[in-house]
Amino acid sequence: MLNVLLSGTLNSVLSEVIVIFAIAIVLFIIFKIGKAILKLIFGLIINSILGIVAIFALNYIFNLGLPLNAPILIATAIFGLPAVGTILILKLTGAAFLFLI
Repeated sequence: MLNVLLSGTLNSVLSEVIVIFAIAIVLFIIFKIGKAILKLIFGLIINSILGIVAIFALNYIFNLGLPLNAPILIATAIFGLPAVGTILILKLTGAAFLFLI
């Protein structure tokens, strides 16, 4: 009888340890994925801020005459510095017939 009680208790403890270990693994995976998502979002926010600052700096320092209209600000806010480079190339080559009017 004592062996049956001990084996039942041992199975109970073993199952609790397995559940705690499984929860720890799931939490670890969630934190890793969350960390990667936060890193991506933080990078996009920094890139967007730098892009908007670059647009204003190019207009103020070099007086390029880049218009600050909705399409330019939206593209710069979404894509950041690559959008500023694309807009600058379009402006300097004269290819900005519709986008930079």
